[in-house]
Amino acid sequence: MKIHREGFATISLVFLVLALINGAVVYWFGCASGLCWTVSIISLAFFLFIVSFFRIPARQYTTGDSLVISPCDGKVVVIEEVYEPEYFKDKRLQVSIFMSPANVHVNRNPISGVVKLSQYHAGKYLVAWHPKSSTENERHSVVIGNGKTDILVRQIAGALARRIVNYLKPGMDVKQNDEMGFIKFGSRVDLYLPIGTEVAVKLEEVVKGGVSVIAKI
Repeated sequence: MKIHREGFATISLVFLVLALINGAVVYWFGCASGLCWTVSIISLAFFLFIVSFFRIPARQYTTGDSLVISPCDGKVVVIEEVYEPEYFKDKRLQVSIFMSPANVHVNRNPISGVVKLSQYHAGKYLVAWHPKSSTENERHSVVIGNGKTDILVRQIAGALARRIVNYLKPGMDVKQNDEMGFIKFGSRVDLYLPIGTEVAVKLEEVVKGGVSVIAKI
């Protein structure tokens, strides 16, 4: 297991703060006090949680020119036809994946192709499952085209996630399952597929980024 580069600064800061807190407790109450042990255990658990949040587990990735692979870990919470107003401006099949704080938070390209759009939008921080979070929350939209189809992937910030990172620029050639970006501390990712696309997942299904097949083109 590796640690994502987006986590280095956060992990270092958390370690420093926890070290200062534990040092202060030891100074004022002594090593043998019950408070010292309690603070130490809580600090260790919190530190391990932060480290695990930025983990990149070793995986055997799924590939295929006719497959749309899950861009993230999480649970499928939406499968429905909607009007997509930003890029396509017509009806699309939306598949949304909710990412809890316990999930791996690396976001990956669902298909290989050329980046046609990479656009950041400032916005609100509604809970990620709110129906308006796709259009009103802070978000970053990416459109990837491969000659057969164009797919929009939208990273959405939630009530806890206050930072979206995206590495793609218009005109870039990208490969399926390579890193697209990162969302810190839980949120969701929306996929917008052509109407009639054969969806391979169900509501409430748990998926893995780079592994689970979301749809077949």
